[in-house]
Amino acid sequence: MEATVPEPSSAAGSATASSAPRSLAEALRARDDASLATLLHARPDLLGPVPGDMTQLATRAGTRASVVRALDRLDRFALQTAEALAVAPDPCPYPVLESLLAGEHGSTGEDNGARAELPRALATLRDQALVWGDDERLRLVRTARELLAPSAGRPSPTGLGPTVAEATAGMSPTRVQEIVAAAGLPATHDPVSAVTALTGLFADPERMSALLDEAPAEAHQVLGRLVWGPPYGEVTPNPTAPVRWLRDHGLLLPASARTVVLPREVALHLRGGLAHRVTEPVAPAVPADREHRPQLVDANAAGQALAALSTVEELVKSWEHTGPPVLRAGGLSVRDLKRTAATLDATEATAAFWIELAYAAGLLASDGEADERYAPTPAFDDWLELPPAEQWSALAAAWLPATRTAGLVGDQDSKGRTLSVLGPELDRSAAPEVRRRVLELLAALPEGGSAAPDALLARLAWERPVRGTSGLRARLAQWTLTEAEVLGVTGRGALAAHGRALLEHRDPAPLLAPLLPEPVDHVLLQADLTAVAPGPLRRELGDVLAVLADVESKGGATVYRFTPGSVRRSLDSGRTASDLHAFLAEHSITPVPQPLAYLIDDVARRHGHLRVGAASSYVRCDDDSMLNEILADKRSAGLGLRRLAPTVLAAQAEPGALLDGLRAMGYAPAAESRTGDVLVARADAHRTPARSAPVPVPDGPPVPDPTLLGAAVRAIRAGDLAATAVRKEPVAASAVPGELPRTSPAETLATVQAAALTGSAVWIGYVNADGAASQRVIDPVRVEGGFVTGYDHTADEVRTYALHRITGVAELAEEHL
Repeated sequence: MEATVPEPSSAAGSATASSAPRSLAEALRARDDASLATLLHARPDLLGPVPGDMTQLATRAGTRASVVRALDRLDRFALQTAEALAVAPDPCPYPVLESLLAGEHGSTGEDNGARAELPRALATLRDQALVWGDDERLRLVRTARELLAPSAGRPSPTGLGPTVAEATAGMSPTRVQEIVAAAGLPATHDPVSAVTALTGLFADPERMSALLDEAPAEAHQVLGRLVWGPPYGEVTPNPTAPVRWLRDHGLLLPASARTVVLPREVALHLRGGLAHRVTEPVAPAVPADREHRPQLVDANAAGQALAALSTVEELVKSWEHTGPPVLRAGGLSVRDLKRTAATLDATEATAAFWIELAYAAGLLASDGEADERYAPTPAFDDWLELPPAEQWSALAAAWLPATRTAGLVGDQDSKGRTLSVLGPELDRSAAPEVRRRVLELLAALPEGGSAAPDALLARLAWERPVRGTSGLRARLAQWTLTEAEVLGVTGRGALAAHGRALLEHRDPAPLLAPLLPEPVDHVLLQADLTAVAPGPLRRELGDVLAVLADVESKGGATVYRFTPGSVRRSLDSGRTASDLHAFLAEHSITPVPQPLAYLIDDVARRHGHLRVGAASSYVRCDDDSMLNEILADKRSAGLGLRRLAPTVLAAQAEPGALLDGLRAMGYAPAAESRTGDVLVARADAHRTPARSAPVPVPDGPPVPDPTLLGAAVRAIRAGDLAATAVRKEPVAASAVPGELPRTSPAETLATVQAAALTGSAVWIGYVNADGAASQRVIDPVRVEGGFVTGYDHTADEVRTYALHRITGVAELAEEHL
């Protein structure tokens, strides 16, 4: 549904005073269905609930909250047009508005496109019911005028002040006559005509220029400081001669005891008729700052996507045994964020993004236990089974519409509290719109082209010059560029092919899959106790190797390091030394180095030689000399050990603490069960109960689909028909306009029966079971059993109404049948 751009000359010539709408409701009533649908699509808040008729629609469109929302979503030139109308005469002819935005023809030098773009901006305001009337009588809705017009406490966004009439409203008649006389005008018989004469002087370019020629040179400097706003200035009880001259001639009028204001008419003359110092009718261009080969962009983005998958998997797995606790106020503590950042080898800001992304994708959540902690969700296990390209698609599909904003972490809320990761105050409803718009601007560039951030920010600021939230939108745009790069939506600042598919609601997996390397099933073992994975490992191999070795470095190839602790960790999980030798021999394309084989055998030899059980806890060992060695070691003092038998030590520490303490002393103890068997320390991964991903916070009401728009337009039209239908004759002599009709039950029955027989429409007043009253136009088809059945024009369907709930009925005038 595209709006028709008005042609000023033809529209102004064809409109007549008799056909011009006298109210916004009449202007809406004159629209066609497509134009009404355009309005409701642009301002979906008008549909909650669907207005009963055009009068209700016009009233709701003029409420402060709705108008503020509509103004905030205008582009810069449409908003400048509304601001110009707010300081223009009401109603305003099209040529006057044009001169406010583009100046008089030839007075401002080269045209910057304002005249050419004004019809588009005006059509936007009309489509959104912010402006109504023909081109001879343009009217800004009253609420918008009140918001944008200057007042004593709030200058206009244009920098203009009050008119002469407004500024002199509280001035004494004598003082007004003195100003008129000083300006060289004849005295008048009343203040109103005096103000009119002064206004006429200031609005006359020739006479105004002559008056300014008489002003002292310093007076022009004073006017120059006020002309573009703010228009108010402070004066002393004894002002300087230039200020006194301006005040005496009415070029500065008193606003308070110590404040003067520059009248709007004077400022417009000094500005050359312009309402704004700089008019921006055309959106700033976003050119390609750099151009790369599309294949290089896609490959770079794919590498980032693969790294993103590895990072998210590592993050969530690091929380599956002992996840960080949930703060009492919600969210993650600063200490746990630092610890997670160290685990991921990333900055805290980057770690916050990955945590919020995993949360938005539903891969982690709080477990809801008494000692509440964050842990992976069951959805994480399903995600792990997906192919890498589909894993990335799930992450990207969660990122694009998410309202949670990781970039805010560390900021303070309105109460001075620091915003934390996963905390409750990170939602920003504007985030999805800004994120999508940034990607759309990148998509508009040639393939492989990247844009300068400053150009993107300038374009976004023009499209949504929202006062008060423009700073947040700029930050959201900058965060979008960073996040899109690390996630792999862009590569080298340019939108990748799979990123373009994501933006266009297509599945990006088929485009990304060929760019990702196939998982490998082997590693390269080296003599320095490291293993190099030349690519992403198959899941089974990666899971085992993650237990057997520690990750030393990441990148295109991942380097793992074998240590006594990592080997012991693998033995604790139930594997034997022979299992580890067989595993390495099977998956290494190089021979198993002798130092690694010795390391495994040495740790396995000592593993389980000591046994720890629950007494509170105890240590059991067949070699009493080793127990003597432990007792003699000063580092064991904190464990509270004492000998119970030659081969048994009792401890005050818990079994887990005793195990950790002995391992810190260089031993390799193993836990044992109550029956004396070695416990396999295969910790089960903790999962939360089934959790759904967080729902984005909507930015106002959802945009209605075409079906809903069509139904809403039909309902409003039908309700308007019922509200404005002309009755054949008054229902009763005492009927009050706007109230429900009153007829007796007999008259009601007779009228609807006659309408059913003749097939004509009637107007009824009806009160439903909840006591809600409404007016309807129906075509009765059957009257029986105390009910009337007919086609209801208001509901656009056949309905049945109880006769005893009909308050009154009237036939429609002939021209409305």
